[in-house]
Amino acid sequence: MGIREEQKEKRREEILAAGLDLFIRKGYASTKVSDIAEHVGMSVGLLFHYFESKEKLYEELVRLGISGPMNVMASTDIEPLQFFEGAARRIFHAIQTEPFVAKMFVLMSQVFYNEAAPQSIKDLLQGFDIYTPTTQLIQKGQANGTIREGDPYALTIAYWCAIQGIAEQVALTPDSPCPESSWIVDIIRRKDS
Repeated sequence: MGIREEQKEKRREEILAAGLDLFIRKGYASTKVSDIAEHVGMSVGLLFHYFESKEKLYEELVRLGISGPMNVMASTDIEPLQFFEGAARRIFHAIQTEPFVAKMFVLMSQVFYNEAAPQSIKDLLQGFDIYTPTTQLIQKGQANGTIREGDPYALTIAYWCAIQGIAEQVALTPDSPCPESSWIVDIIRRKDS
């Protein structure tokens, strides 16, 4: 990648970060393209060279918010408890070292409840399902005796909601201590394993 392409990519990332900050603070409907352009120190016209509309910028952020968790679930061939320990550890490391990642958890939480979201966003969310593959992994762990008994879907909700809540806390209060990943895994871990 040449210097010009690197600069363009860096600028694009700055726009995404500014959009993310503004969308989680002001909401999609209240954020104006001019707010984002001002935040990154460029004209609205120049911003449109990177994203053709506010909707397209928001859509790109939502795509990133969907791809992260789906990529986490892609490597589910390992033993379930090891998977959950590794996933929590990687997520907690990312939210502590990359504020953008922690803020994405806030955005994605808001996106699901955003009645003003464009139809393209609602369409994207239709294909986002982290709970089904997680529930299947929980069942596999219950079968091999490493994950506690109980409703696999309820255990899935407990695991992901704990991670979501911690990520949001770190995003909104960066000085907050991050719990150990093993504490979260203990929610689903069989007591004698």
